[in-house]
Amino acid sequence: MATPLRIGFVPEHFSTPLHFAQKYFGLDATLIPFPSGTGHMITALRADEIDIGIGLTEAWIAGLGKEGVEGDGGYRLVGTYVETPLCWAISTGAKRPEIAAVDSLKGGKIGVSRIGSGSYVMGYVLADKNGWLSPGAEPFSDTVVLNTFEKLRGAVNSGEADFFMWEHFTSKKFYDSGEIRRVGEIYTPWSSWKIVASTKLTREGLDARVKDLFEKLDKGVAHFNANHDEAVEYISTNLDYSAEDAREWLKTVTFPAKTEGVKPDVVSGCVSILRKAGVLAEGKGMSSEAMIV
Repeated sequence: MATPLRIGFVPEHFSTPLHFAQKYFGLDATLIPFPSGTGHMITALRADEIDIGIGLTEAWIAGLGKEGVEGDGGYRLVGTYVETPLCWAISTGAKRPEIAAVDSLKGGKIGVSRIGSGSYVMGYVLADKNGWLSPGAEPFSDTVVLNTFEKLRGAVNSGEADFFMWEHFTSKKFYDSGEIRRVGEIYTPWSSWKIVASTKLTREGLDARVKDLFEKLDKGVAHFNANHDEAVEYISTNLDYSAEDAREWLKTVTFPAKTEGVKPDVVSGCVSILRKAGVLAEGKGMSSEAMIV
């Protein structure tokens, strides 16, 4: 018997097809939640704590594309999990009247889960989009690493950070309760979630267990698409969302019929935007072609 894969995932609404793949279609894997996100999964892959990660496109690509990555980088992009862009909501504290709009954030303190995480990378994309970047200068006065969504919310209320970015529907519950306030949003200019595999599984062609994962995930996606009511029930019962918000999210998300493979133009497009935003350096780090298996 092959050893079951250890799969890192973010325990949010997007994980529902993965849950269905295991529940109904015999996915033989240990699912390991990473509530602090993709940056933490990169660390875990490099430490051989997980074999597969399902996380955010920009974080995976930034993790491989930075100069000075040790060894072979630890993982490669092997599959596509979500076709649609991600809506990053920009949040501040409930009682921060001085932060009225996105313009107020220039030169402020950005809260991130980890250096290299999606919340970190998208800060630079936001700065680039708003014209806040100048050569040799950081767009924000401080980058405050807070690890968890809960600590990010606390930091914008205490003043430790001025703002942070997190997925819209995961944030919405805390707008509705008045804990934090929404000041804007930014969409990723790329499809939002990718599947990566440890280089131990990609060196001699793709490990058969990864092929099996794609087959079972495709069935999980098909089940999700055919059973929205069940998906809403699972999300609202087991994850931190209302049924109403889960239904609204369903209108915004598309999972691929075939999860295996990554479009090279998505990766090269992301790399070029991350270079423009100063996350990656031109002519340094891994090429976009080398990131994909």
